[in-house]
Amino acid sequence: MPTADPFTVDPSVPEPLVGQRHSAEPLGVRWIHGSPSAKHNTDPDLQVHWVDPHTAILRQNKAIDYEAPFLFLLFGEARAVLIDTGATVDPDLLPLRRTVDELIEGWLGRHPRPGYELVVLHTHAHGDHVAGDAQFADRPGTVVVPADRTAAWSFLGIADDDAAAEPGRVELGGRALLAIGAPGHERSAVVFYDPWTGFLLTGDTVYRGRLYVDDWAAYSRTIDRLIAFAQEHPVTLVLGCHIEMTSEPGVDYPIRTTYQPDEPPLELPPEVLGRIRSVLDAVGDAPARRADGDFIIWPE
Repeated sequence: MPTADPFTVDPSVPEPLVGQRHSAEPLGVRWIHGSPSAKHNTDPDLQVHWVDPHTAILRQNKAIDYEAPFLFLLFGEARAVLIDTGATVDPDLLPLRRTVDELIEGWLGRHPRPGYELVVLHTHAHGDHVAGDAQFADRPGTVVVPADRTAAWSFLGIADDDAAAEPGRVELGGRALLAIGAPGHERSAVVFYDPWTGFLLTGDTVYRGRLYVDDWAAYSRTIDRLIAFAQEHPVTLVLGCHIEMTSEPGVDYPIRTTYQPDEPPLELPPEVLGRIRSVLDAVGDAPARRADGDFIIWPE
């Protein structure tokens, strides 16, 4: 399982977590994407990609679950945060806790400090984003925040989903995530902004795929809120939690596909928010399915 941090050339001189590491450059990674035969799949259970010495992105194997969600592990001086826990409960099938422990142990080997903590958060409460929570229930120094709206929004300091509401905040030590209430796909949804990288972590609210909309009016307000936020903050890349599109504009893979050899990149430019707004405006108040090159608005 590839968990080593390729950024550490000289472990005696670790990169400090100071300032910002903004870059809108593509992530430059070929993600595991399943195989023609799930039975003979040789992908790792979790692919680990280090964006920088303090930021890792994980993807679940499609042979374990076709959803193949992306997870995010962000390190601060005092604690790390894991955003989402994948689509599989059984640690024998998806050893998420073991993988995260290895990543944290490696990071602490380069940045030693006592009492380092882990906070487990979620982009929303759907099963393919919370299934691994139980793996962390007995982990020392760990807080697993339930994904339901009451618990999650209270912990994050999100008052309500009014457009004028201030984002919540999660302090990691030298790095603070902002948390934006983002209902529409699911009522407890949260979008996280990481000032260190400039990443906007949008869960299932925005990604290259079928943007399932449960509440049309709430989703429209959320997109407006994200556009306004991106106008005031240096967003570099928009990162959702799935890839469901092919590289042919507007064409998605069939639902439950376990082999996606022609995937586009995970990352999207912040301009995608305005394109979603344009599609919503074109559709109007009566929910209807509409495709764009990078996504499909899909009312439920």
